[in-house]
Amino acid sequence: MDTLKKTIVGKELYSYQKTAIEEVFKKFEGAPDNYHLLYQLPTGGGKTVIFSEIVRRYLSLYNKKVLVLTHRIELSKQTSNMLNEFGVKNKIINSTAKLDDQKEYDCFVAMVETLNNRLNDNKLDISDIGLVIVDEAHYNSFTKIFKFFDSSIILGVTATPLSSNIKLPMYENYDELYVGESIRYLIENKYLSQAEFFSYNVGLTSLEVGANGDYTVKSSEDLYASSDMLSKLVSAYEETSKGKKTLIFNNGINTSIQVFHAFKRAGYPIAHLDNTNTKKERDFILTWFKKTPNAIITSVSILTTGFDEPTIDSIILNRATKSLTLYYQMIGRGSRILENKSTFRVIDLGNNFHRFGPWGADLDWQRMFKAPDYYLDAILTDEEIESNFTYEFSADLKKEFAKSEDTFFDMKREYLETIRAGQSSKKVLEKSIIHHAKMCIENSEDLWDALALAKLLGEEIDDRINRYCKCISKSTHNFVTWLKDDYRKKLNAYLRANFDEDYEKIHGHPPIEE
Repeated sequence: MDTLKKTIVGKELYSYQKTAIEEVFKKFEGAPDNYHLLYQLPTGGGKTVIFSEIVRRYLSLYNKKVLVLTHRIELSKQTSNMLNEFGVKNKIINSTAKLDDQKEYDCFVAMVETLNNRLNDNKLDISDIGLVIVDEAHYNSFTKIFKFFDSSIILGVTATPLSSNIKLPMYENYDELYVGESIRYLIENKYLSQAEFFSYNVGLTSLEVGANGDYTVKSSEDLYASSDMLSKLVSAYEETSKGKKTLIFNNGINTSIQVFHAFKRAGYPIAHLDNTNTKKERDFILTWFKKTPNAIITSVSILTTGFDEPTIDSIILNRATKSLTLYYQMIGRGSRILENKSTFRVIDLGNNFHRFGPWGADLDWQRMFKAPDYYLDAILTDEEIESNFTYEFSADLKKEFAKSEDTFFDMKREYLETIRAGQSSKKVLEKSIIHHAKMCIENSEDLWDALALAKLLGEEIDDRINRYCKCISKSTHNFVTWLKDDYRKKLNAYLRANFDEDYEKIHGHPPIEE
C-alpha cells in the first residue's frame, strides 16, 4: 500500500490522496470569485482526511479563513477532531456556541441549519472566509447557504455526485466535477475490501414512492415488518452471514424493532439503534458492537454516514431504495479493510442490486453530474425488475419440500395458455392451487403436515399473485391483498377436501392412520 513519505501532524496520507490535494489546489489557482468545485471520492477513500489537509494547507497559503459545513452534529464533532489531528485550531458553531472569541479562530465547523440561523441573525463575521468546504455535498440543504459566500471558493465533497433532490441538480450549484479514484482502483490497491453479493428477489409492488422520490416509510414498514419478510431476513442471515459481525439497514423504526425481536427469538446477539437513542445509549451499543465478534446491529438511517467500523463483515440491505447515494453509503459501511479482512458480504433484500448494478461498477460520474436525468431515467422500474424474476426457495424451504421435483409454476405461460383455450383467467389460480397442494401432499404424512407446509408458502403465494395481477392488468392494493388472502383460504380448503384422495394418487397408498 502506497503511503506519503512524510507525516502531517501524526496523520499519514496515501499517494492518491496526495494527488487529489495537488489537483484541487491547481484548480484553486487563478479561480474566479465564487468558484464552486465538486470532488467525488468513494466512501472509505478518506474524504475527511483529504479536506482536512486541504484546510491546513489553505490556511498556510492564503490570508483567509475556512468554513466546513456538515449536515449532522456527529459529523461536525468528527470533522473537528480530524482537523485537530492536522493541527488546525477550529471552533464548532452550534446552537449554544458563544461567538465573542471568533477572531481567535481561522477555521469553523458548523451544521448547515445552525449556521443559516446565525448568518440570518448577523451573528457570525464571514467577511474573511475564503474557502467553504461542504461535506456530503449531495444533500441539497446546503445550497441555501451559498448566497452568503459569493466571494468565496466552495469545495463540495461527495461519494456520489447526484443531488438528494432530483429537482435541484448539482450542476446548477457547482461549476466543475473532479472525479477521484474509483472503487475498483481502491480495491485492487488494497485500500478497500471487495464486496461479495447475495441478492434475494423480493416483490416490491406494494411499496409507494413519496415526494422525495424514494419509497415511503409506511409502505416499507408494511412490507418489511411482515412475518414473511422477517423470516426471509433471518434465513438469509443464516445462509450467508451467521457468526459474522453484521449491520442491518431498515426503512422505519418499527421494522428495525421487529427485526431486533426476530433475531432475539432466534438466539442471536443483536441491538437496535435509531436517532431516538441518547448519546450514552448509542456509545454503549457501538462499543458493544466493536468488541463482540458476532454482534448484529439493526438500524435506521443513522449509520449511513460518519460511522467507521472496519470489523464489519456483513451488510444487510433490509430495505429498497431509489437513491444511488444511499445504496453506496450503506454498502460502504462494510468496505473498510483490515489485515485479515479483504472481503465483506452484502445481502440485498430490496432488489437494489438489480436496480443499480454491483457496488463499484464503472459509472460515468461526469455524465451523471452533467445529465442526471439521463441516468435516472435509465433505472429499471420495480415492474421491469420483477418481470425477470424466477422465485427461489430459501435453503430451509427447499428442505421442507425436498420430495417435490417441480416447485416452479410459470404464471405467465399458464395464463396465456388458459386464455387461448377460451377459459376464464380464474382457471389459472385453480391450477396454481392444485400445484401448491401437490407440493404440500408430496412432503406430508398427514393433513396437518400439509396444512403446516401451506403456511410456509406465504411469500411464494404472494409472488404468484403479483404475477397473476400483472397478467390481468389489475393491481389495486386492496384487490391484490384480498386475492392473496382468498388464495390461502382456497388452498387450505382444497387440502382438507382432497388430501386423502390426492395422497393415494401421489404415494400409491392411503395415508397411514395412527
